[in-house]
Amino acid sequence: MGKNAPTAFAGFSDATIAFLSQLAVNNDRDWFQAHKQRYEEAVRDPALAFIEAIAPGLKRISPHFVASSRRTGGSLMRIYRDTRFSRNKLPYKTNVGIQFRHELGKDVHAPGFYVHIEPGGCFLGAGIWRPDSAALAAIRAQIADSPAAWKRARDAKAFAARFTLSGEQLKRIPRGYDADHPLAEDLRRKDFIGVSGYEIGDITEPTYLQDVLEAFSDTKPFMRFLCKALELHF
Repeated sequence: MGKNAPTAFAGFSDATIAFLSQLAVNNDRDWFQAHKQRYEEAVRDPALAFIEAIAPGLKRISPHFVASSRRTGGSLMRIYRDTRFSRNKLPYKTNVGIQFRHELGKDVHAPGFYVHIEPGGCFLGAGIWRPDSAALAAIRAQIADSPAAWKRARDAKAFAARFTLSGEQLKRIPRGYDADHPLAEDLRRKDFIGVSGYEIGDITEPTYLQDVLEAFSDTKPFMRFLCKALELHF
């Protein structure tokens, strides 16, 4: 391991929660710069250690999803918000976002697993968010061509017990599909994401990392279906 490699994961702490909570009410550059060392010690460093620690377990779920603990360009998403095209000009995200995306994915729109840590809004995600038009068409075609396989993936007992399909939907069924198609609700989806909420206090539990891995493991039928639709290895 290089000199900049993350330390062993010892868990998130109350300090992680405290920093994120305080950032939410002090979201400005002066405050952040004055508390940047706290951010690095309480948020960034344990997040990078978490990514390093989860990598072996993630590989057992699927060897084709990447857990990269690089400080930039890895699985940890930037805390700095891109405000160029947003009405919201607050400079910082008030959450930890971690994405383990498919090895062939180029950005956040690739199939992946996601960890979101934010006071009052923690969740795990699995699937694909805002796929491009070609990927979206491929997933819809796979659902229409293999409805039984889709329903087995969507309704798999462990997945359905823990995750809820979320995201935006078209108001009408896409062109080329009958309005009364039995899977119309799924064909109208613009996102194919399973979401599972949890409490912020869970991040300080010794079992947190294993709990995340168990949740991701429950998504395997769903993720396998999406990867097959996109001709990706799972």
